[in-house]
Amino acid sequence: MFREAWGSQCSKKQAEFNKFLESNRMCISMELVTAVLGDHGQRPREDYVVVTAVADLGCGKPKFYSTPDVIAFCRKWRLPTNHVWLFSTRKSVISFFAAYDALCEEGTATTVCKALDEVADVSIPGSKDHIKVQGEILEGLVARIVSRESSEHMEQVLRDYPLPPSDGDYLGSSLREIWAENRSDEKQQIKALLESVDASFLPNYMDWFGNDVADGHSRNADRSVVSKFLQALPADFSTTKLQEMVRLMTEKRFPAAFKCYHNFHKINSVSSDSLHFKMVIHVHSDSAFRRYQEEMRHNPGLWPLYRGFFVDVNLFKNKKGIAGESSQEINYGSDTNAKDGLANEDANLMIKLKFLTYKIRTFLIRNGLPVLFKQGEAAYKAYYLRQMKIWNTSAAKQRELSRMLDDWAVYIRETYGHEQLSSFSYLSEAEPFLEQYAKRSPKTQALIGSAGSLMRDLAIIEGSRGKERDIIPSSPTPMVKEVIRKDEGLIVFFPGIPGCAKSALCKEIMSAPGVLGDDRPVHHLMGDLFQGKYWGMVAEECCKEPYSVILADKNAPNRGVWRQIEDMCRRTKASAIPVVPDSEGTESNPFSLDALAVFMFRVLHRANHPRNLDKSSPHAGYVLLKFYDLYHGKNRNEFEAELIERFGSLVKMPLLEPSRAPLPECVRSTLQKGLDLYGRLKPTQDTYSEWPEWETQLRESLLQNVEYLNSIQVPFESSVESVLKQLKAIAKGEHTTPSAKQRSFGTIAYAAVNLPISAFLDLLDSLGGQDPKVEGFLKDKDLRSSLTKAHLTLAHKRSHGVTAVANYGPYVNQNVPISMHALLFSEKSAALEAEPGVVDGEKLSSKNEWPHVTLWTADGVSAKEANVLPRLLAEGKATRVEIDPPITITGVLEFF
Repeated sequence: MFREAWGSQCSKKQAEFNKFLESNRMCISMELVTAVLGDHGQRPREDYVVVTAVADLGCGKPKFYSTPDVIAFCRKWRLPTNHVWLFSTRKSVISFFAAYDALCEEGTATTVCKALDEVADVSIPGSKDHIKVQGEILEGLVARIVSRESSEHMEQVLRDYPLPPSDGDYLGSSLREIWAENRSDEKQQIKALLESVDASFLPNYMDWFGNDVADGHSRNADRSVVSKFLQALPADFSTTKLQEMVRLMTEKRFPAAFKCYHNFHKINSVSSDSLHFKMVIHVHSDSAFRRYQEEMRHNPGLWPLYRGFFVDVNLFKNKKGIAGESSQEINYGSDTNAKDGLANEDANLMIKLKFLTYKIRTFLIRNGLPVLFKQGEAAYKAYYLRQMKIWNTSAAKQRELSRMLDDWAVYIRETYGHEQLSSFSYLSEAEPFLEQYAKRSPKTQALIGSAGSLMRDLAIIEGSRGKERDIIPSSPTPMVKEVIRKDEGLIVFFPGIPGCAKSALCKEIMSAPGVLGDDRPVHHLMGDLFQGKYWGMVAEECCKEPYSVILADKNAPNRGVWRQIEDMCRRTKASAIPVVPDSEGTESNPFSLDALAVFMFRVLHRANHPRNLDKSSPHAGYVLLKFYDLYHGKNRNEFEAELIERFGSLVKMPLLEPSRAPLPECVRSTLQKGLDLYGRLKPTQDTYSEWPEWETQLRESLLQNVEYLNSIQVPFESSVESVLKQLKAIAKGEHTTPSAKQRSFGTIAYAAVNLPISAFLDLLDSLGGQDPKVEGFLKDKDLRSSLTKAHLTLAHKRSHGVTAVANYGPYVNQNVPISMHALLFSEKSAALEAEPGVVDGEKLSSKNEWPHVTLWTADGVSAKEANVLPRLLAEGKATRVEIDPPITITGVLEFF
């Protein structure tokens, strides 16, 4: 990077840069784009890096550079950057999102960059041209809220820091060449790559290879170091805030990993009283950021959380012999949650906008390989349909993708059989397939985006095993079931917790004849009475009697079980209904503490349980905490949404009275203490010795509140009645599955003003009464029946471009006056000549050569034929009737 930018000054500038970073406590975040770390999206044409964030660590809270400051910093040091667009007006912002909506399902680098260049107020080209170094497949965009001053600041930066020259060409081996030359030995690959880096950037290899004295990657050190770090006295403010962050994440059991390694750079400073480590913190799930932001609302002093970062930690003893600790430096990884900040609290307001052409290759093809090869084509189809549903992909694209992915499944299974294609180099097969598929039609070319052209020159990846062949046509897409068929099986299962009354409910269902309104046999399979693999036994029962109803009386708490149930349904053509205890949940668990208290209360009041999980069990409380923890990481909405996405319906079993009093403090604090203890110790069967005191406290707190715990429960008879009613409704197809209305993406084709039909009918009646020609034309046209919609097209994506459509974004959902100047009609069509009026002080215009509202076309004639009415009029084949004075009809501007 420095050699390419600085040429002969490379070493000097690299040393200056390193000194600047160290003396100013700066941290640079970069993204490495390379073909050698595995395929995703599209293999880049070149290996390259771009700067994504710059942070000033200072002596307190890390301060991230604003976008203009990042541009200035990178141009000063000649560091590579991505393309940046600035939208500083309401109109440009709305046009940006409209452009994305229009392009999200088929946009490539060329079309997206062109559209954004046209709607942005400021466009700053990247020092790396995406099309030249990466290709046409564009992963996505990151949009952030910026301050009002950003526009002026950016313009000043561009004046002060013009695009720097490139003084040198790097003539050494490229990353992929080094990788290929040493592909047989990973350690040798790393060493060869490090040796190609300037010594001022990498003075030694200890971070990668350590030394022969210590183990640099001991997992045994992880928990002990983190624990000692949290117990130590902070030596400075930065350490205090870091401890606060880590303590919160561990106590609240955020989905994150904390790994510690020996810091070999400090190996000469290590002693029994002073230990040096690197702590790597990696957040696994986006849910952690939502939960952490909620914590920040209650405690604004918290430092912000990032996707991944590492910290230099020094554990030492002070003069008084009390363990102290100092965090020396924080280095943030390249995939941060708020990495490109504004130097203010708005830094977290950002969204990622990805494109379908990228998601096809990465999520539908690559991530679907294990499903396709291990579970078969039916499971793969269910997988990709679920993904498209989650993305809210338009119906037209879903149909196109289904045909393409069905062909891909047949193609790759025929090539590889049962040997799974490697996800590391899957593009060696996928790109030739996509290239051939794209040649079918302009529509398939738009679906694929760009394919094939890069694969022939990349010798670093193993060659394709398949031969170029005709792609096998896909089979018709099966219709999706909307109701439960009587000639198919049904599995009723319970994503719950012990004490949720599933066994009692199953007994009531068994005693209710014809519970689903048919005569299918009902079997109650109680998990506590079976030894061995319960869900395997359920699968056997489904195969034995495929038309039966099975009550799977066992808690089904995780995706692994849900996938097994989905597989049973596919193999036996059965349906499945999850029955869940109704609960408000918490921000990180679908079950509230009130529900957990009731479950524990029920378990500790039962006797003679087949698995001894009753009042005689010394660790019953711990077992329920373990089950409760299995649901950790999803709030109630996320939990229910996933079940509905997988199984199409959901039954809620009433549990708690809605008007109940709050949970008594002694019960709440006892449960919270147990959850904190569980999260801290992550106990196993061997650590029950840690729990007797808490188990005793739990029983005492529940015993003190027996009357309360009984009073807050919905009567069991009412719960049974509600569940049976819901099951019958689903079986009859009368049940409406709860769902949230989602924003529609990728369906914008044109902008138009939607106009009321009644106004046109009145206008035509008036014209017919005034002009015999109009009356004669209308007499055999039943427009009151045939005219069901009317609109004035302003711009169409195919004819006028994405930008033309997006520019109407600021006026969406606003009333637009349309003046009707004349009626034109021929033997095949009729339309009103129209002119848009003024909205918010701005005159709107249509991009069509002849703005009009189509009213009628003859049978077999498309609406677009009305465009030729002016030409037919000039040829004497159409009639024009003036409307004098013009009539104004008001409609609403919409995207279609």
